[in-house]
Amino acid sequence: NLFELGSLTVKDLCQFRGIGEVKALTLIAALELGRRRGESKRPDKVTINSSADAYLEFAPVLNDLAHEEFWILLLNRGCMVEDRILISRGGLTGTIVDVRIVFRHALERSATAIILGHNHPSGQKTPSIQDLDLTKRIVAAARLMDIQIMDHLILAGSDYYSFADNGEL
Repeated sequence: NLFELGSLTVKDLCQFRGIGEVKALTLIAALELGRRRGESKRPDKVTINSSADAYLEFAPVLNDLAHEEFWILLLNRGCMVEDRILISRGGLTGTIVDVRIVFRHALERSATAIILGHNHPSGQKTPSIQDLDLTKRIVAAARLMDIQIMDHLILAGSDYYSFADNGEL
């Protein structure tokens, strides 16, 4: 009985064959951690309701970089962020994104929606032809897997471009 086990002292535990003081202390520490975990509140997950919410999730990792990076937010059915994952790191003017890697992460985490995000170190928020092409390829692949691409943001300093807000998804 775990409740009875949790009330035992080091001296009580040492009465069992094979349990010395070190093992007894380890057991007591593990039981205490379990008790504290049960009492603690789960951290609230961030819910994405707009492109501005998504921007706030990407900004800490993408603003002020001198090179391009491509990240994804994996969302559950309630539009809550399950994970933020770096997909690729590039150079000054671009980065290579393998669509299969995006979906490997989404499938491993059972994501029902994804938000794409990358930065333009130049400060120019307008999507390039490559950005438009990549977004179309990812959206097409997502349809096959019944995963929604909710947005693709391009961060350019303190400003951003949203594909969803501009009707491009």
